[in-house]
Amino acid sequence: MTTSPTPSLLDRLKSLFGGSSDGRLGSTVTAARAVELVREGASLVDVREKAEWRSGHAPQAVHIPLADLEKGARRLSQDRPVVVMCASGMRSRTGAKHLRSLGFDATSVSGGIGAWQRAGGAVRR
Repeated sequence: MTTSPTPSLLDRLKSLFGGSSDGRLGSTVTAARAVELVREGASLVDVREKAEWRSGHAPQAVHIPLADLEKGARRLSQDRPVVVMCASGMRSRTGAKHLRSLGFDATSVSGGIGAWQRAGGAVRR
């Protein structure tokens, strides 16, 4: 019987705060970390509906409503991490999970676009 090693304290902390020991993103990240990731070259996907998008969005975001994510994912590069955003963080968690199932290294912005803006992320209206 093979047992897997117990994760180190550092690995457990990384998983709690949006990282993993294998270098992949965790399922959610803080808005401040999301801003950093996008500045470092990660793709930003906004999964809100069209009216929400028009009310204000990050200028570098790609708009793919959650219902269209399956076919819209082909607009993204699997060579780059993907940060997924919505209004509060609920739909983006679903979107990031779906993108991970398609092979993307995807994470959700905890707190949504409001948290993104408070963390210094730009929003165009």
